[in-house]
Amino acid sequence: MQQLLFAVVLLEAVVIIAFSFKTPFRKLLIMVLDRSKRGRGPMVVKTVAMTVCVVLVSSVYGMMKIHKRRWVDAGSTNPTDDVILAKHLLESTLMGGVLFLGLMIDRLHHYMRELRIRRKSMEAMKKQAMGFESVKSGVSDEIKKMEDEIKALLEKQKELESETETMSKEVGTEKSIAVALHKQSEGFLVEFNRLMEENQRLRALKLASSSFKKNT
Repeated sequence: MQQLLFAVVLLEAVVIIAFSFKTPFRKLLIMVLDRSKRGRGPMVVKTVAMTVCVVLVSSVYGMMKIHKRRWVDAGSTNPTDDVILAKHLLESTLMGGVLFLGLMIDRLHHYMRELRIRRKSMEAMKKQAMGFESVKSGVSDEIKKMEDEIKALLEKQKELESETETMSKEVGTEKSIAVALHKQSEGFLVEFNRLMEENQRLRALKLASSSFKKNT
């Protein structure tokens, strides 16, 4: 039994050392422990642990019984009792080490699994944040393009306003010229009417003069 306990303690120490360094063997151990904790694995582990605890209590009880007998016998030593006491002490120490190292392995596995889950969640959050950043950059690019288009439209609007103002000034100038020409044409018409009347008057005088000469 002692050889088995030594082997178990050595195996557990190797497992703890493997958990302490990032190697492919650690990933393999984590996978094995993950599978061992499914199904009937936890029940088997609890049964073995309870058995070891019972044997440990039995060894401790044997040591206490030997010490009690020595106390009753006034401290008399017996070589057989010494051998049995040493055997019980060694087995108790080994079984306590097996239980303690098993607990350490369980906790290390738990923390490794939690760390792996948190790393995956952090990576997922990082990818999501990168996606948000890409979307944000795309939106900012679209906003920049829209701002450039708005600036171009405003500049075009200013050009159109200046052209409209120039055209309105030209239209005003043409209108004033048209008004002046209209007034000038009215003046010409009045002068033409006056000349026509003067011409008719002169013709009438000329006719009157010619008729007067004929009569005389």
